[in-house]
Amino acid sequence: MGKYTNKSVLVLGGSRGIGAAIVKKFASENAKVTFTYAGSKQAAEQLAQETGSQALFVDSADRDSVISCIKNLDTLDILVVNAGIGVFGDALDLDPNDIERLFQINIHTPYYAAVEAARKMPIGGRIIIIGSVNGDRMPVAGMAAYAASKSALQGLARGLARDFGPRGITINVIQPGPIDTDANPADGPMKDVLHAFMAIKRHGTTTEVANMVAWLAGSDTDFITGAMHTIDGGFGA
Repeated sequence: MGKYTNKSVLVLGGSRGIGAAIVKKFASENAKVTFTYAGSKQAAEQLAQETGSQALFVDSADRDSVISCIKNLDTLDILVVNAGIGVFGDALDLDPNDIERLFQINIHTPYYAAVEAARKMPIGGRIIIIGSVNGDRMPVAGMAAYAASKSALQGLARGLARDFGPRGITINVIQPGPIDTDANPADGPMKDVLHAFMAIKRHGTTTEVANMVAWLAGSDTDFITGAMHTIDGGFGA
């Protein structure tokens, strides 16, 4: 028997990186895991086969598709919103359509997904959103829209915590710093710049983030809601 036996988990954006580590963590604890993917079909199918989870194609920029995905689940105890994108560069040069899509995926989807999940969840439900330490600190140029989207999650969680609290549903944001993924590899060109800001001079691992997700999803965290949980090696200290 695992810690999450008989628990139904949905991970939005679960095929790669942090999302895949979260899927593996819950699957290893005997949860019934469903995850979504958009652009990584092969990786999603392989992960589903390895973990015994279910992979669903869902465009996280499409509100109706996200809502429908949640509505169609038989049960839902834990929602993890990991889907997110970054659009970086001089704000004067960036395509407004790209920024609009960033806000749709990084802000709109977490809001609508959390609301729809709360309709379905029992008492004790858990909603966990993967944000970023850049919601607190932005030390470099070219990331204004991304930082704005991650800061928005803080207000979202604080507000929905009050809406969902009477039903015993908690909502929290996890704010990773530099994590070793394909998008931000530990040996990548930004390594030295990022580590210069950090107290612990290394990238974090996806497993470390997944472990924090699993802790917040557990039965020991009934009194934790509307809060930001930073895991960044001191990047924002």
